[in-house]
Amino acid sequence: MEACDSTEETLLPLALTRFQLSEEYGFLLPDPLTELPAPYGPWMEIAHDLSQLIASRRLRSQVHQMPQLSTRHLGGRKELHLAHLVLSFITMGYLWQDGEEGTVKVLPRNLAVPFWEVSQALGLPPILSHADFVLANWRRKNPNGNLDTIISLPGGESLRGFILVTLLVEKAAVPGIKAIVQAVRAILQLDEETLHKALQELAEAIGDMSKALKRMHDYVDPAVFYAVIRIFLSGWKDNPAMPDGLIYEGVSDEPMAYSGGSAAQSTVLHAFDELLGIRHSEESTDFLHRMRDYMPPPHRAFVEEIHRAPSLKQHVLSSGDARLCAAFNQCISALADFRSYHITIVTKYITVVAAKAKARQAELGDRAGPSAGKPLSALEAKGTGGSHIFSFLKSVRDSTREGMISA
Repeated sequence: MEACDSTEETLLPLALTRFQLSEEYGFLLPDPLTELPAPYGPWMEIAHDLSQLIASRRLRSQVHQMPQLSTRHLGGRKELHLAHLVLSFITMGYLWQDGEEGTVKVLPRNLAVPFWEVSQALGLPPILSHADFVLANWRRKNPNGNLDTIISLPGGESLRGFILVTLLVEKAAVPGIKAIVQAVRAILQLDEETLHKALQELAEAIGDMSKALKRMHDYVDPAVFYAVIRIFLSGWKDNPAMPDGLIYEGVSDEPMAYSGGSAAQSTVLHAFDELLGIRHSEESTDFLHRMRDYMPPPHRAFVEEIHRAPSLKQHVLSSGDARLCAAFNQCISALADFRSYHITIVTKYITVVAAKAKARQAELGDRAGPSAGKPLSALEAKGTGGSHIFSFLKSVRDSTREGMISA
């Protein structure tokens, strides 16, 4: 019996359940909790009123009055994820309540200590990341499946749209994640038919991710994204607005620096890159590997396991099978198209709006107040994760295209 189990393990190195992955939801947390146990009422109360508290500049004073709660009453992964989501949203609101010119140097102990403890339990950093913002921040409004967020920040319907469209991109990737498992299994079993089918399914899933991403235009106002939402996703690493990082009171006397939420923290594209053997530039690779520290550890382990699997590209090349080559190139092409479309989105939601904001500032000149209509200078050329956004996105798109197998 034991011998049989070990063979199974060799043939199925990527069984999804080993990596807290769901057959139905992929990297999304299946049916997240929406309420914490009663002792954590003070956190939930603030979290549910975040937008109002930030708009009225009352969030910091509310946090200062918040009791310091022990995390020992939190049990299980879903409660920990909701606690991390709640504390990360409160933290971002606390930091950026007064804009990039009104930052603080210290996160108070009653917020910093429980946030640190929950982060340690989950293996996540103590900052809002893609794992909180999207993967664990959704609920069904009704049995028909209409979606909503659990916790929100300023930005209204545009913020809700931004989170839920990104969630739909993650959901569209699920058949592609399952196709990775099939592909690796097929390589190990030398099953070319199954491999061909898996590659076709992967290309189709990436195409569906692009279709989902296009819905951003329907639900997210560029001006609101640029002027309101973006700052709350910003971190305190590589950010001129917070050059010294942040002191987590009661955790460390030295400031710590963490990157803000970024699409580069989504495990999906890392997994596809590893399967397809795409090699990015040294600078892009360094940034992407740093972003893996912001993924739940089991998801990061999934990507590392794909990296250790036999090379798909080498297998396709050595097979000499024209159908496999074509199917492989379809995957590369779909992924490059997805990355090109991401550049289109970033151009619309950041570059164009930034140019308009600058022009408006120049026109108003001295008549503008210190921050009226002012572009977010610290984020002008950077993504919220701290990368130089256009050079990074174009480099990653171009190195994806270079992964093609030439005829």
